[in-house]
Amino acid sequence: MFAIDSYDFKGKRAIIRVDFNVPLNDKFEVTDDTRIRAAIPTIKKVLEKGGAVILMSHLGRPKKNNDMKFSLEHIVGAIEARLGHKVLFAGDCMGEKAAEMAKNLKPGEVMLLENLRFYAEEEGKPRGLAEDATDEEKKAAKKALKEGPQKEFVKKLASYADCYINDAFGTAHRAHASTALIAEYFPNDKMFGYVMENELKAIDGVMQNPQRPFCAIIGGSKVSTKISIIEKLMEKVDSIIIGGGMTYTFAAAPVALEILKKAKEKGIKLVMSPDALIADAFSADANTAVAPADNIPDNWEGVDIADEGKKLFREHILGCKTILWNGPVGVFEIDKFATGSKAVAEAIAEATEKGAYSLIGGGDSVACINKFGLANKVSYVSTGGGALLEYMEGKELPGVAAIRK
Repeated sequence: MFAIDSYDFKGKRAIIRVDFNVPLNDKFEVTDDTRIRAAIPTIKKVLEKGGAVILMSHLGRPKKNNDMKFSLEHIVGAIEARLGHKVLFAGDCMGEKAAEMAKNLKPGEVMLLENLRFYAEEEGKPRGLAEDATDEEKKAAKKALKEGPQKEFVKKLASYADCYINDAFGTAHRAHASTALIAEYFPNDKMFGYVMENELKAIDGVMQNPQRPFCAIIGGSKVSTKISIIEKLMEKVDSIIIGGGMTYTFAAAPVALEILKKAKEKGIKLVMSPDALIADAFSADANTAVAPADNIPDNWEGVDIADEGKKLFREHILGCKTILWNGPVGVFEIDKFATGSKAVAEAIAEATEKGAYSLIGGGDSVACINKFGLANKVSYVSTGGGALLEYMEGKELPGVAAIRK
């Protein structure tokens, strides 16, 4: 495995798996280019060292091939604006045009392949199966796809380049063609890009050698999706702030009671807001009130922490030296329900300014920190959601293992 800084790219074509799965508005304009910005240093490094760049990514979850609302053509302008460089668009991944374009790519040039997920081979999931297909039929179709077309797909992608760079941490937990399988074709010419390198360094630093006290802030709506990460974090942290929708079910969920018991045994402090902002609907014009977090009236829902919670969370965060934030503490997409998440973000920024190390990870936390304009006031903003959580749980990520082995 090479490091990107020591590899000789002169005269070589580098195929880079980036994560350009960015949000688009109804005019197909990029509304948040964080992931594009993150990949720019890797692309520039290849170009500066005399190489050519072939970019590949997925966008959204297209259900069929060539669903043009998911075409990467929409983001060419956004990439060019951030890179300050012309980007050639192939229009597909497998056709003659893509192959010809890759073959003729000169040092200093950049091309972008079409959405990888326009091809069932990328994820290894068969398409066009009958709705009433049995499990056996689905299994057989998947096996046939992997043994034939997927191998050809990976081989074709690999044929475009002389070396492979994985810079898509957000998809590193997927064993897809472009994140894991392609690496086998470059046994001596594969490496992480800067996004991957920095992500792994930041998470390893937090999980293996944190400054103490170490606090994790875990938000989100469902307890069930966060149980394993909370249990893993209990081996590492001194305290956990629990926010978001799962606060309101925490006291009642049997598995949550188990967590409370484990926390007590390990001497880990669990911090929850005593009060909640409640609403009679999930809308900007809903009626709101404040109630005890463990006693929300019927037909009302908890949508944010209230003043007591904000004060409690802020004081706790300011007393910590390492802070991990995964998940907002309210329905932050609606401004009137976002004040709790904003207070948390501001407290993290303040603690960081005073010397704490802060890692923000998970799609909604990243959207949160960007919404409040505080991304440059924290130590590290992760581009990974599911990948971050799985890596922190100690699972081997296929996209990481493929480069390291």
